[in-house]
Amino acid sequence: MSCFQTIQDYALRSIGIGERLLPKGEMTLCEHFTLIGSGLIWNLYYGAVALFIGFFLANTLAVAKASGNVWARKPAEWFIFVFRGSPLFIQFFLAYEAFVLIPRMGWDIPLGFMTVTVETSWLSKAWLGALIVLCLNTAAYSGEIFYGALRSIPRGDIEAADAYGMSGWSRFRRIMWPTMLRLAWPAYTNEAIFLFHATTLVYFSGFPAFQQKGDALYYATYFASRTFNPFVAYPVIAVYFILLTLSVIAVFGLVNRRLNRHLPQSARVKFRLRPQIIR
Repeated sequence: MSCFQTIQDYALRSIGIGERLLPKGEMTLCEHFTLIGSGLIWNLYYGAVALFIGFFLANTLAVAKASGNVWARKPAEWFIFVFRGSPLFIQFFLAYEAFVLIPRMGWDIPLGFMTVTVETSWLSKAWLGALIVLCLNTAAYSGEIFYGALRSIPRGDIEAADAYGMSGWSRFRRIMWPTMLRLAWPAYTNEAIFLFHATTLVYFSGFPAFQQKGDALYYATYFASRTFNPFVAYPVIAVYFILLTLSVIAVFGLVNRRLNRHLPQSARVKFRLRPQIIR
């Protein structure tokens, strides 16, 4: 089978398009790159959607934690503490066990003349259950980053806004929020990189791969177990994630430049890659 034919058969296999049977016998390097790249679609899905939802939730948590209202501040503090204080791997397992119990318990909604049973089995699938955990986890870490940036806003900026007659939502939207993002963006970029790397933990968690539609690590492990040679499949997945990391750095670097466009060159925050070995 030619490499072009392999790409046609397996490039979209992870989302149910193409050849259903996994390759057997002598496995080529093209099959490694094609199938692992196909599985990377799910890693991109988990990372991109969790990053998008987590961003807005993190902003809410940061504002709530900085609030003077104890009913808003305390839940935000405990949410951040719990999700930052426990390992992501354990969060996957606990969430899966909880989601598996929900269909057994059943959600019956009485409507008077009839009772409607809500189907909740989809929560135990990786495409949604694991995504929920990733959203909550990255929201906690990002919320703490944004909270620190919110507390670091120069006092002079707030006083200048007061002098212009801004207050409440107007001051937050036009002065505090953009400054918070500008200060937090380098650290938030590291969180985004870690989030995409953390998507590989979905394979090891309790969330199953549905009909062999797994992520990149699922296919890398398949090749390693069939060929008894981990020094081909795992370097391939490493190459893909290095390229993904460089893409995240490039995109977030453009956003960082946009956030700092009003500052003189000497005052702009230097955007550097700082690999995070231990979190």
